[in-house]
Amino acid sequence: MIRHTGIVLALLLMCHWLPAADRPNVLFIAIDDLRPQLACYGQTSMHTPNIDALASRGVLFERAYCMVPTCGASRASLFTSIRPAPNRFVTHLAWAEKDAPGILPLHTHFKNNGYTTISLGKILHQINDHADGWSEPAWRSKQSGYQNVEAMREAIAENKRSWPNKNKHRGPAFEASESSDADHPDGDCINQAVRYLEGFARSPDQPFFLAVGLLKPHLPFNAPQKYFDLYDFDKIDVPDNYELPTDLPPRAVHNSGELRAYAGIHPSKPVDRLTARKLIHGYYACVSFADANVGKLLRSLKRLHLADNTIVVLWGDHGWQLGEHGMWNKHSCFETSMHAPLIVAAPSQTDVQPGTRTAALTEFIDIYPSLCDLAGLPTPDHVQGNSFAPLMKDPSRSGKPFAIGRFGTGDTIRTDQLRYSEYIDKNQFVGSMLYDHTADPGENHDIRSDRPKVSKELAESLREHKGK
Repeated sequence: MIRHTGIVLALLLMCHWLPAADRPNVLFIAIDDLRPQLACYGQTSMHTPNIDALASRGVLFERAYCMVPTCGASRASLFTSIRPAPNRFVTHLAWAEKDAPGILPLHTHFKNNGYTTISLGKILHQINDHADGWSEPAWRSKQSGYQNVEAMREAIAENKRSWPNKNKHRGPAFEASESSDADHPDGDCINQAVRYLEGFARSPDQPFFLAVGLLKPHLPFNAPQKYFDLYDFDKIDVPDNYELPTDLPPRAVHNSGELRAYAGIHPSKPVDRLTARKLIHGYYACVSFADANVGKLLRSLKRLHLADNTIVVLWGDHGWQLGEHGMWNKHSCFETSMHAPLIVAAPSQTDVQPGTRTAALTEFIDIYPSLCDLAGLPTPDHVQGNSFAPLMKDPSRSGKPFAIGRFGTGDTIRTDQLRYSEYIDKNQFVGSMLYDHTADPGENHDIRSDRPKVSKELAESLREHKGK
């Protein structure tokens, strides 16, 4: 069955009534660990001119949510448009083809419809996941993530001496270097992507699906010094809620285990204020580094006269905690982990106002059917997301009534005003939390005891609609 608004164009394409050159290309930009720490999302102190420019010519989704706040699971769910479950899309090591066997992933669907599909950098977490859906083997840079390798080795050695009982021993959590952008894996990836765009420009009748995955701002926060220089360290401070809550379910908070592996980070104590500020500085620098790489890619798209027939999708695979609630990384059901940026520019949608913003709730499983609509392809029956293409034309539409996600033993539901999360371990209810985002956008005051009826209703909706 063919669904959604692209039905007529989809039928024409299937019947080959339109030349291949009229099919829109897709530039699919995935950015690891990028929360909405962007000027276009209201973070005006951030230097992100290129992503902001993309938002000014496309549609910015103000409230887009990942399905699982860890990379492998988030990406596998997005590429299949299947909801996560306690035994599906669980960790950062998730495989789409193993957790959802027989499901046609996004890139394979485009390949089956005549697209050249290319994966550069980190797209699906497992490089061989659904490998047959790419026209060529997925590519990743071999550049070192650290520029001062000797300093990295010494930091690892010191990490082992100081805390021999850590599960892992990594190098410094941040590095500012005098190296060029191209010396870093992401800069190398963008140069590779530009080379592919140049090749596509020489064959304009062949549509492409080019997926480009940037690593930064994922830890370690390594970037050229010039991106650190964009921010005044003296003006950087920890968030107001830089304290670990004490009145929440035990599974709701974590000890920032991913960060603890890095040199200079104590294995269990709270991160001291100075180190926290340096980490935030590094994250900001890496966001600007990612922005510069996006800019180079988009300028090449325009220079090669591909922009007018290319759908651009930019998304962060999940949110990230910069000390909120005393936590770092992702791996929680808080808004800071679940909320991520999503920007889509589709030049073929001539009735979409450039710079459109929509506050409608959107889930990452919606990206698959939306791209089918925008490209005029049939939408497979298995997808569990809904196309947001109508929202791009009319951002005032109500959109979804809720967005659902999960992590570990927790399941969470976000409505227009509220976020409710509950934790079930070994079939036993452990606890829950409820936040009013109108009065408390930082999720600092749990109100579940004040509004038991609302908590019960949201719990019922969550259990009815979450992945099984």
